[in-house]
Amino acid sequence: MKPIHALSALLVIVLVACGNQTPPKADRSGSPSESAAAADRQSSATMTLNGAGATFPFPIYSKWAHMYNQSTGTRLNYQSIGSGGGIAQIKARTVDFGASDAPLEKAELDEAGLVQFPLVMGGVVLVVNLEGISSGQVKLSRGVLADIFLGKIKKWNHAAIKKDNPGLALPDGDISVVHRADGSGTTWIFTNYLARISEEWKTSVGSDKAVEWPTGMGGKGNEGVAAYVQRIRGAIGYVEFAYALQNNMTHVQLENADGTFVSPTIETFQAAAANADWANAPGFYMVLTNQPGAASWPITGASFILMYREQNRADTAKEALKFFDWCFTNGAAAAEELHYVPMPEAVANQVRALWKESIRSGGNPLWN
Repeated sequence: MKPIHALSALLVIVLVACGNQTPPKADRSGSPSESAAAADRQSSATMTLNGAGATFPFPIYSKWAHMYNQSTGTRLNYQSIGSGGGIAQIKARTVDFGASDAPLEKAELDEAGLVQFPLVMGGVVLVVNLEGISSGQVKLSRGVLADIFLGKIKKWNHAAIKKDNPGLALPDGDISVVHRADGSGTTWIFTNYLARISEEWKTSVGSDKAVEWPTGMGGKGNEGVAAYVQRIRGAIGYVEFAYALQNNMTHVQLENADGTFVSPTIETFQAAAANADWANAPGFYMVLTNQPGAASWPITGASFILMYREQNRADTAKEALKFFDWCFTNGAAAAEELHYVPMPEAVANQVRALWKESIRSGGNPLWN
């Protein structure tokens, strides 16, 4: 299996190659509906959608884009540059859509003329590089996790870590903290969680897409963090779960809001998302960290798409909405294979209602 950082370079190349294969035209005896469908495929085959932003959902966006290209001919050029970059590019109108794991407040959306909607959910996990330690063997309580990233716990055999892990042979080595160097929705989710479990973190560091880290080294993107953790003995960092899986990284168990140690799985992500009240979330603003429930993974989050309410290129905007609708309708199995949580159908229908009501070109709705 290729490491994730290689996928980023391959996405555009693979999809352009696929997109150059023009779907066959309907023969002259085809029915009007068949001819119309063929014409629609022909139109899609020449279209490229441009998006940029979050690295958190990149593995599933890559998979969906390839599947959609095979089905329709439409190509997706998605730059996995971090949520901060995605927000900046959509506001600058240099892409057709932005992607962010840090949701924007409704006031900011309204000021920029944007709409926001969730496309998929997943989990942020802690990964380590410890000789002789397998995934799920190390347990970190909430206070210990915060103190590691505050730089207060510096050794793996610290008494507080040993208390969480009786009987586990922890090395007498330094802890090397790895964090994101770029503006990142993954960082926003992680620091939002740390601020909820640690008053010291909340007051001294805070929660944002980029923060002044008390300790550690920075890597660009989930790919950069994963690469540093894999190279440095004693390292700990945070990445989206698919990156941990596809790079064969060692994840840890975390203590959740109910005081239970849990491992990251699609079931624990689903448990955290189960009570989310999307219908009453203005602008679909929703935070899923530190949710109650004995089975809940504590660092769960949604990834969001940003588009303009008023579209200058109606055909491109329509095709983008068709792609996102396809993801809701046909992408659940692929999402679960990569350990993401698909959006519930009720939420997908709320999103479609938003498109119909809010996304227009020349005052005319683009979604029926």
